[in-house]
Amino acid sequence: MQSKIVTPRFLFVTVAILIAAISRVLPHPPNFTPIAAIALFGGAYISDKRLAFLLPLLIMFISDSLLELVSGIGFHNTLLYVYASFVVVTLIGIYIRNNAKSGNIILASLISSILFFIVTNFGVWAASGFELGFGGLIVTYAAGIPFYNNSISGSFFLNTIVGDLFYCGILFGSLYFAKSKFPRLA
Repeated sequence: MQSKIVTPRFLFVTVAILIAAISRVLPHPPNFTPIAAIALFGGAYISDKRLAFLLPLLIMFISDSLLELVSGIGFHNTLLYVYASFVVVTLIGIYIRNNAKSGNIILASLISSILFFIVTNFGVWAASGFELGFGGLIVTYAAGIPFYNNSISGSFFLNTIVGDLFYCGILFGSLYFAKSKFPRLA
C-alpha cells in the first residue's frame, strides 16, 4: 500500500526543491535565491500543509547554518522576519494551489518579492530601533532600497524579482514539463 504523502509527485517536488536549495549556498548575487520560489512551489504542490511550511524553513535554517559556518553571514538579528516572510509566501502558494497557472504563478512571485522587501525591512526597523515612529519606518524602507544596488547586476528588480521569477519558472516549469511526459505526476 502506497502512502498518501509519498507519491511519485511528492518525490519529484521534493527532489526539485532540494536541487534548487543547493543554489542558495553557491555564489550568487544578493537576494537572487530560490527560497521564495521554494515556498510558493511547496505551498502549491505539497499536499501536507505542515510539510509545505516546514520544508522552506528547514532549507533556510540548514543553508543559514552552512553560511554562518563558512562565512559568518548566516544568522542575523532580523532572521525571524525573513523566516516569517517565507511562511506568508507559503500561504500564497497554498492559495494558488488549485489554480497554479502561469499568470497566477507570476503574480504570486511578484507579490512574494514585494512582501519579502516589506517584511524584512520592517524587521530591520523593529530590530534596530533605527528611528521611532512611522517616520522611522519610512526612512528604513527608503534606506533599504539602495541595499539592492550594491552588486554588479544590482537592483531590487534584477536580484529579487527576477530571481524569484527565474526559480519559479524552473520549479513550476519542470513539474509542468514532467507531468506532460509522466502522467503519474499529474
